[in-house]
Amino acid sequence: MTVLLFTILTLSVLGILSAVILYFVAQKFKVEEDPRIDEVEKMLPGANCGGCGFAGCRALAEALVREDDISAIFCPVAGASGMKQISTFLGKVAPEKEPTVATVRCGGVCAKRPRTNQFDGAANCAVAAALYVGETACAYGCLGYGDCAEACSFGAIKVNPETGIAEVDPDKCTACGACVKACPKGIIEMRKKWPKNRAVFVSCVSKDKGAVTMKACKAGCIGCGKCAKVCAFDAITVENGVAYIDSQKCKLCRKCVNECPTGAIVLRGMEPLAKEPKAVAKPAAEQSAAKAAEPKKESVNEQK
Repeated sequence: MTVLLFTILTLSVLGILSAVILYFVAQKFKVEEDPRIDEVEKMLPGANCGGCGFAGCRALAEALVREDDISAIFCPVAGASGMKQISTFLGKVAPEKEPTVATVRCGGVCAKRPRTNQFDGAANCAVAAALYVGETACAYGCLGYGDCAEACSFGAIKVNPETGIAEVDPDKCTACGACVKACPKGIIEMRKKWPKNRAVFVSCVSKDKGAVTMKACKAGCIGCGKCAKVCAFDAITVENGVAYIDSQKCKLCRKCVNECPTGAIVLRGMEPLAKEPKAVAKPAAEQSAAKAAEPKKESVNEQK
């Protein structure tokens, strides 16, 4: 009995001693956390998508509270309004950025880009891109296996089974950029989001020569430069055989859409401009009669 009591007493003393030691260690090494971090985290959307460049909303909240200058920190999901609310709470200046939306720059639908072979490997864009160019002759187009759709946490992008091309729902897109990182072909781009989801962009990134591009895809850009010539705002440039429309300079005038011979320039949310009727050439007989009816000018020598 004595041994049992002694054992219990010894264990109790050791337990109390360990608790005291742990208490003092915790007090010694405890880290004071700013209570504003919890409040800022509540204001964030909680998507933890990584679009801000930080490992989750908690890490973003810590950075927002810690940094004096938050002009380079931005949560694309919260947007400008959400960042303004946070900056007002922290007493800092919020970054002002225009809303953007993911844009798939590929118009090579099945009808325009015929299949030349069949891939029997894993249905994964990253795997297919690492092995070969794809099931068509175009080495730049959408592979259609949906890596971008899997990366999207908001269900904003899906592969259309009829066209084989990824499509973005602009109303669901939060501009987190996850699909951009997931696409091995680099055809998804973050572009300026216009009101009413309007957009004008070149749906092709092929750097092949015009003849090669046309052979692989009837909707590809051939780099003819006609679109750049009619643009009055210098918003279109042609480099490496492919045109590009700067969304910051573009005024949505839509003149380039009618000029594109292959239909590579896509128009969303607007009706195309009415094409101007071409002047009809007059018959040769009418031209001769009109020329004969013009008054003849006397020469200077005859007047003298």
